[in-house]
Amino acid sequence: MTSASADRRRFDPTKGRLGLIHTVGNLRNVFGPLVEELLPNAAVKHVVDESLLKDAIARGGLTPEVEARLVRHVAELARSGVDAIMVTCSSMGQGVDRLAGKMDLPVLRVDAAMVDEALRIGRRIGVLATLRTTMTPTVELVRAHGDGSVKIEAHVCEGAFEALKAGDLERHDQLVRSGLRRVEPLVDVVILAQASMARVLAGPGMTSQVPVLSSPRLAIEALSSAG
Repeated sequence: MTSASADRRRFDPTKGRLGLIHTVGNLRNVFGPLVEELLPNAAVKHVVDESLLKDAIARGGLTPEVEARLVRHVAELARSGVDAIMVTCSSMGQGVDRLAGKMDLPVLRVDAAMVDEALRIGRRIGVLATLRTTMTPTVELVRAHGDGSVKIEAHVCEGAFEALKAGDLERHDQLVRSGLRRVEPLVDVVILAQASMARVLAGPGMTSQVPVLSSPRLAIEALSSAG
């Protein structure tokens, strides 16, 4: 780990080496195909540590101890020779921001491109999450990237994450769609705060009155246009 400098490495989408840190195991199966599609010449290294999110949930947010473990994963990936690192868990977002300025390679939040796209679409932003630990960092990111005119309608889809972890995907999707129905009349665009929620967009009969954005594809698309 070093101080940020003008010599910070850039990610080359034609030959770069990308490190992905997941706190939900099945996200490897979400991001792997996206990298193959959008970054076909890039090499990818996945790190999965579900205990990061588990402990953040148990402790009500990103604690110094959890963040220290995230730092170790980032440092290990950097030593392995990757050119950029993306953390696919939005609950880790504030820790990623603190890390980003200390590394000589890009360390990226998965939700940054999604938030920027939402702000391009409108000023009334709906934020759906299935975890309270994700809501605060996501809302703060919207505020940081936006301005005083941005209005945020936030809703936690209670029980959806537990359903996902229990393998009840239908229940998870139903609860997220219910949350969407609640906020969509009030906003210009809705963002799904967690990458694990992206599956809802591909569900049968999925419709919405407003655009609904998820982070995985937008994040990898942003990397594909880097350089």
